Amino acid sequence: MSDARTVTSAQARKGILRAIKARRPLFLWGPPGIGKSELVAGITQELGGIMYDCRLGQMEPTDIRGIPFYNKELGKMDWAPPIDLPDAETASQYPMVMLFLDEMNSAPASVQSAAYQLVLNRRIGKYVLPDNVAIIAAGNRESDKGVTFRMPTPLANRFVHLEMRVDFDSWQEWAVLNNIHKDVVGYLTFAKQDLNDFDAKSVSRAFATPRSWTFVSELLADEAEADTDVLTNLIAGTVGEGLAVKFMAHRKIASKMPNPLEILQGKVKDLKVKEVSAMYSLVISMCYELKDAVEKKVGDKEFHEMADHFLSYMMKNFETELVVLGARIALTTYMLPMQPTKIKHFDEFHSRYGKYILAAN
Repeated sequence: MSDARTVTSAQARKGILRAIKARRPLFLWGPPGIGKSELVAGITQELGGIMYDCRLGQMEPTDIRGIPFYNKELGKMDWAPPIDLPDAETASQYPMVMLFLDEMNSAPASVQSAAYQLVLNRRIGKYVLPDNVAIIAAGNRESDKGVTFRMPTPLANRFVHLEMRVDFDSWQEWAVLNNIHKDVVGYLTFAKQDLNDFDAKSVSRAFATPRSWTFVSELLADEAEADTDVLTNLIAGTVGEGLAVKFMAHRKIASKMPNPLEILQGKVKDLKVKEVSAMYSLVISMCYELKDAVEKKVGDKEFHEMADHFLSYMMKNFETELVVLGARIALTTYMLPMQPTKIKHFDEFHSRYGKYILAAN
């Protein structure tokens, strides 16, 4: 798959939705930790469905085929249907059901053979897939040096194949919408190359991927309960020692930045610490605070005063790239209800940065 055309997660999302509409099974390829399963889960939630996550690399053929038993009424051997597959009653309660066959090419030939019948005929034995079930499979590439088995050609030919690549812009939008820790988003927005450093030839146990940075975000959730050494050790064990040292140095400087809420309240107007990576974190923090204000349903006047302080502070203290980043997240990613006529400095902001924001979208 190394010579295959690759797609970003945003492009893969559109492709999956199209394949579901066309009722065609689709196979997602990509390196570990790139977010394949999260993408499929997000699409399922978006469509109001339920996902059956079948890790084929950990399954036996009977987990798909079912188990034989003696049927006294028929006087014949019968098959007990598998519990890990959607039944008609459950499927009828949802507009769609996602059957996610993860780690498909990590499964031995016997399991892949059972899955082949399911993908080919939408049935295996007496079991029949309900009509509203969509099939998406996923797996790592052989070049990733994971445990993989070559997929039989007839099975591969049943799928539409997409190979995903790491794309920072797609990840950043997902990270902001999913409240990944401000320091993680801020650091990686400054150091985009550190989002993914997976190397199949490396012997390191820990390496950076979108998934492992999500783990870092989770480790920071209760940071008050852990000292710096503990966090550094854990983060080193998540993304590698080199990146852990760089990230913790970034956090040390970012901690000296002003309180984002005080900026939005107009209490702070200047920026004394001009370290670039920390400034990225501050922009993300202000966007998070604005979104939080909307979710808490603050008054319309109070919100627009916060929005005005947000724009004016960025114009005064940040370079164009940072201003555009903050505006893009607030206006297009979060779609915050900013009304230009209610924001004192909006005309100045639009005059100075409007063309750049349009170009960024």
